[in-house]
Amino acid sequence: MEASRKRATIVGILFILAAVTSIIGLMLYNPVLNDVNYLKQGAEHANQVILGAIFELMLVVSAIGTSITLFPLLRRHNESMALGYVCFRFLEAVIITIGIVSVLTLLTLSQEYVKTITPNESSFHTSGSLLIAIHDWTFLLGPNFMLGINTMMCSYLLYKSKLVPRFISYMGLTGASLIFIAAILEMFNVISQISTWGAVLAIPVAAYEMTFAIWLLVKGFNKSVVGNHVQPF
Repeated sequence: MEASRKRATIVGILFILAAVTSIIGLMLYNPVLNDVNYLKQGAEHANQVILGAIFELMLVVSAIGTSITLFPLLRRHNESMALGYVCFRFLEAVIITIGIVSVLTLLTLSQEYVKTITPNESSFHTSGSLLIAIHDWTFLLGPNFMLGINTMMCSYLLYKSKLVPRFISYMGLTGASLIFIAAILEMFNVISQISTWGAVLAIPVAAYEMTFAIWLLVKGFNKSVVGNHVQPF
């Protein structure tokens, strides 16, 4: 059971790390994503923006890590769906990475703007707007749309396997459905991602991830279900 406990601890830590780094990363991006003078502010806060990118890269690694670490347990109950969970989690991470590249490119644009003696304001702002739009779309498709799909798969497998209490699975299924609905509504501009409704629909999946993580850190997986078939690290 030592291997099971170790795996549970790693999964719990990775889920918490993913949540924390995503919040910090977004906050550090503020000079280039939310400031009206982002073309100047980006260059002035270059190290802050780069640090934000590093935090988001940690998010990418953590997100992929959760699926890889859970896969050996989930595959015993439905290998196809367990593999699907890994693939959609990986796809979520890829989309987030595209968003990171867009922010770093926006930082480069800002630095070039500051260096240019007489910059073409219209050209720079058009390029900047496009890069911000790319980040906004990746923020919608990755942490919302793809997250909804892979969380639904993971929660269903947790429900079928009974690796954790059923109430955690129910939280995951509910949270996944709501965040997926939020993504669809946001795509059609029914609601804004950064809005009261956007936050309300996103809170359940965040609550599920933190509850799942804390349960694994404190209790671990259901010992009667795991048995002695967990691969050691």
